[in-house]
Amino acid sequence: MRPLRLLRDAVDRVTIYLPVILTALLALGTYWLVQNAPKLLTPAGKEVPTHEPDFFMRGFVIKNFLPSGDLRSELFGKEGRHYPDNDTMEVDQVRLRAISPEGLTTRATADRGLSNGDGSEIQLFGNAVVVREAATLGGGRAAPRLEFRGDFLHAYIDTERVTSNKPVTLIRGTDRFTADTLDYDNLSGVANLQGRVRGQLVPSAAPPARSR
Repeated sequence: MRPLRLLRDAVDRVTIYLPVILTALLALGTYWLVQNAPKLLTPAGKEVPTHEPDFFMRGFVIKNFLPSGDLRSELFGKEGRHYPDNDTMEVDQVRLRAISPEGLTTRATADRGLSNGDGSEIQLFGNAVVVREAATLGGGRAAPRLEFRGDFLHAYIDTERVTSNKPVTLIRGTDRFTADTLDYDNLSGVANLQGRVRGQLVPSAAPPARSR
């Protein structure tokens, strides 16, 4: 009978500690599942674009059109590099032709150009030249030929402005001006020249006298 009593006592003790044992086994099983469960994919952060070109073009032309379908501007280049971080196009040996709503044609050339994404602005570096051809506007009003020269010129196509924070030469018809900075607004016809401004005005030839 003694062995039976010992067995019964052992079973009673195991029964007392059984909930604790089961809880421990459950905790170990849960820990194992957590450690071996497949990891959830964490969302990758949006990659910040760097100032590196994402594509190149050679011997190209980019055309921009008005909502009416009329040609607004043409940008030519020997080589172009697009930068996605600020959506700009850097162009070597740049040439530009723009046509205003009034029909005025503006041409620009430079060693290098930097255009914004929609082509409404272009910065010209090195031997920069912007020429607005002479034209006759509505009502017979004459628009003389304008030429801007400098090491840097900033042309705004939509607002028809030319600015520079470096020395520039402005030639209007036969008149010639030089200045340290320039802000020309074609819509108002006002050229704001600052710094060491110098001008050379050539008087127009007097009309011949009428014979009586």
